[in-house]
Formats: sequence, C-alpha cells, structure tokens
Amino acid sequence: MTRRIDYSGGTAVSLRQRKGNPRHTHHPDWNDSYAQDFVPWDTGKPDPLLTSFVESGRVRPGLTLEVGCGTGTNALWLAGRRFDVLGIDVAPLAVDKARAKQGRTMGCRFETMDFLAAPPQGQFDFVFDRGCFHTFDEAEDRTRFAAHVAGLLKPEGMWLSLIGSTEGPAREVGPRRRSALEVVAAIEPVLEIVELRADAFHTRGESPKAWFCLSRQRRMPAQPSTRHD
Repeated sequence: MTRRIDYSGGTAVSLRQRKGNPRHTHHPDWNDSYAQDFVPWDTGKPDPLLTSFVESGRVRPGLTLEVGCGTGTNALWLAGRRFDVLGIDVAPLAVDKARAKQGRTMGCRFETMDFLAAPPQGQFDFVFDRGCFHTFDEAEDRTRFAAHVAGLLKPEGMWLSLIGSTEGPAREVGPRRRSALEVVAAIEPVLEIVELRADAFHTRGESPKAWFCLSRQRRMPAQPSTRHD
C-alpha cells in the first residue's frame, strides 16, 4: 500500500481504520514524519489565507483553537496579534517542536490531543484548521468533526477551514480532495456557512486548489429546504 502524502497542514486527528471497523487510535505516520523531518506542509511561514483574513479585521483577537497546529507557526503568529491560542496536534513530536519554537511568546499553549476522539474543553471565539478537516474520508467523521467545532464555538464564534479541493489537475500527492458538496453536507447542519470560495494552498513549490470555508455559530436553526407540491 502506497503512502499518501498530504502537505497541506498539521494533524490533530488519528487516521488508522480497520476495514468495516473505523477506529481512532494513535497513527504513527504523523510522528514518523516529524521524526524524519518529512513535513512538506510546514513552510515555516503563517498561511497567507489566514493572515489576510485576520488583517482584514473580520475576526477579532479572542480565545482561539487551532486544530492540527503542527509545529505552531500559525498559532504563534496569532498569539503575536493578541489572540489567546490553544494549538493541538495528534503528533507528540509536532507539539514538542511547537513548544520549542514558542520561547517567550505569551498567549499560546500547545497540547497533544486527538480532536475527533476527545476535543478540548472550553469555548472559543475562533477555530482554525489548515488541512485537518479534509483528512477524513468518511462522511460521518467529517460530520463529527464539524459537530465538535460547533460545540466549542461561542455565540458569534467563527471557524475558518482550509480544505483540499476537487478542482485542479490530477495529482498523486498533496492535500486530500473534498467536493463542495461534501464540505457543505458536513458543516451546514450544525453551523451557518458564511463563505465558501475557491482558493489555493501555499506550500513548498506547489499551489494545490483549496476551499476557503468560513462558518459561524448559528443565530437560529437552519430551516428546511423549500418544496412546492
């Protein structure tokens, strides 16, 4: 079996599954990637889609969760702009590297955690993931991921997810691809989708197509689709 390389983001969920019996247990590949310094998704720079979003003023500093923080680049950038950040990742070595990079940066902490199995406690103003939500092939897992986010957001809280897209040429490596239909099917039942647009990941030498998906806590329940008999 060939190993699929996803270079879009960090990891906060384990992906090992047995045929007919999905399980969420520790997946050594993520830790191996950090041990071997094989992390093509880690550019060492904050993601431009995140930075432009924050600098636009559409999200204000507040309690923030980064799911799949990797070595902490985005979390530390946010902390430097007065966000109070918890970064989580399933790979202990990624968390160790993030803590080492942290130095004296205030307003940021890192924990080893499997988001799908046991999300953190508390409520957040802003949740961010870069290439974590899309790692799940099963619709029920993506639905659970979205439900966990919804359960963690404060009223008016927002979730920005950068997701591999089905657009663009065929490729053997890179971010897992999700259709707009799959994204909406997982998120719309629990959160209001504010914006879903085509964009691209900024990685080392590649710009695979991506979805920029911004959603927020609902002000009121979604209404049934209209049907005229």
